Order: sequence, then structure tokens, then C-alpha cells
Amino acid sequence: MTHALASTTIAATLGGIGTACWAAMHPAAQLFGPVLRHTGFPDTVALTFDDGPNPAVTPALLELLERYRVRASFFVIGRHVRACPELVREIAARGHALGNHTDTHPNLIWLTRDRIRQELMRCQGAVVEASGRRPLWVRPPYGYRGPQLQTVVCAGGWRGVALWSRNGFDWKPQPAENLIERLAQVQAGDIVLLHDGAPDRLGADRWHVVRALEYWLPRWLDRGWRPVTLDDVTTAALCA
Repeated sequence: MTHALASTTIAATLGGIGTACWAAMHPAAQLFGPVLRHTGFPDTVALTFDDGPNPAVTPALLELLERYRVRASFFVIGRHVRACPELVREIAARGHALGNHTDTHPNLIWLTRDRIRQELMRCQGAVVEASGRRPLWVRPPYGYRGPQLQTVVCAGGWRGVALWSRNGFDWKPQPAENLIERLAQVQAGDIVLLHDGAPDRLGADRWHVVRALEYWLPRWLDRGWRPVTLDDVTTAALCA
């Protein structure tokens, strides 16, 4: 093999690896199947919360959302649901949507279809048992997905994979001012990724999320934005 041909082969290989990494990890990527990233309706915004329920923060968050009559979407972890079923019932009773965030929060890129199906079905069963509600959307942990995820999601009867268009980068304790500043970038039509819990434990400090939303909710409503749940995006089913 000539030096030029070898260089071309290496470049093509690296390019392929880079494309695969982008497809697996970037929320805008569609190579491994379509994903929901925007509400699709003008003057709306969808707040989504991952890694709960969390008894240390979720109740206060629910009270805040109720104060402003805002409905949101909670992508819950199955093992947390089994630990706090009453909190999941309250989320549903207050009119919020429940989404499937797997049972144990693994990186799905490395899992087989059977293992992904087990993760999703265990979470699904926990949510249905706790709330009587069936999650319609799946959000893979970290947003990571391989080509096998789409097949499992569509075969399982979910609407599709829901990611986000705006990331709060809020998954660790921080001053609320930092998150307030980042949320200034939210635009109408965005699906916003926030966290009310942590994948590895209950009781995580996510009070900066509550404080930041105390600041932004009245301002977004003053702009005329209508907060929606992902279940409200009825025209966006991605699995035919």
C-alpha cells in the first residue's frame, strides 16, 4: 500500500469513527433514527426533567410549577420510581407527563437490543404500577444511542426518542445564577433539558434548578409562551 493510499484509508476510517460518535452522542443527530428536539409549535416551550423522582427536590419543583400552572415532562428512572412511587403518582396527578429514562441509567450505546428492551420495560412497568400512566416517549441516558435503540423503541409502542434543543448543564450542584444565565438562551419552540435528580442516588442537590425556574417562569409567561408537555406534541410521533 502506498503512503498516499494508507493516509487516505486512515483519514476515511477516522472520519467514519467521528461520524459514528456524532450520530451516537449529539442531540441533533438523526443518523440512527429520528429524534424529537423541538415542540413544533410557535410560542411554546417544553420543560423536561431527568433522573428523578427525587424526594429532596421534586416536591418543591412540583409546587413551583403548580404556582404558575405550568406542566412539564419528567423522564424518570425505574429504580427511583420503585423507591418513591407516591411521588410519581403526584407527578401524574398534577397533570405532568411521565417519560421513560430506563431502569438503571446505563449507556445504551453498548447494550444489545434485548438488554435495552429490558431496561425500558422495567422502567415502563414501574411507572405504570405507580401512576397508572404509560410513558409515551423514551429518553436515553446522556442522550446516547446506537442504531439498535430505534428498533426497540418503535417495536415497544413508544412514540419515539425525545432529546432536547437546549441543555441546562445543571446535573451537578452550582450557583443558581449560572443556570439562570444559561437559560437566557431558551427560545420559543425549545425542548429544555433540566434535572431534578441524579442517576446514582436519591437526595441529590438540584435546588439551583428550582431557583433558576423561580426567576424564569414568570418571565417566559410574560412573553406569551405556553409551556407544554411532550405528550401534548401529538403530531410528533416518530414511530410509524
